[in-house]
Amino acid sequence: MPSWWVLLGDMGTGKTSLVLRFIKGQFFDNQEPTIGAAFFTQILSLSEATVKFDIWDTAGQERYHSLAPMYYRGAAAAVVVYDISSMDTFVRAKKWVEELQRQGNTNLVMALVANKSDLDPKREVQNEDAEQFAQENGMFFIETSAKTARNINNLFFEIAKRLARTLPPRTAGINLSSEKEEKRRKRFCCIG
Repeated sequence: MPSWWVLLGDMGTGKTSLVLRFIKGQFFDNQEPTIGAAFFTQILSLSEATVKFDIWDTAGQERYHSLAPMYYRGAAAAVVVYDISSMDTFVRAKKWVEELQRQGNTNLVMALVANKSDLDPKREVQNEDAEQFAQENGMFFIETSAKTARNINNLFFEIAKRLARTLPPRTAGINLSSEKEEKRRKRFCCIG
């Protein structure tokens, strides 16, 4: 089951670090900012289905904002990321959600991700506020830390499970014969 999805959020919220932690198990303290967008692929096997993630990691800088619709239109899932130590990134995350609701896929699986939980002493955004916003907007909420790997796998597995439930199941086979052909075969099968 292919599922292309997109990461959105301000620069410095840890979008690239989340993906790199999940795909490669790596974290870099000084991750270079994404320019334009980066593309990653990962396959997850669940009991429900095998999900292939084609992940677009969009740049968070404002000058690349106009490119984002190219990546989220038609996407099966969107992960909106903010930094728990920055209220500004949470306010901007809310704007991304509004934009996705206006212009994104109607069946879009959306997650609100509170990243950098390792910075709890510097927290500016309370979980209760983010959880309430996520619930009001039909999203699931999770707090992560790309640095410590907290909840990284849970995030991606939850997206995969939700996608497996929302995408139509594939049929196991194809019926190549029509009813007419079947009747004709039966008529001529036993003439003797």
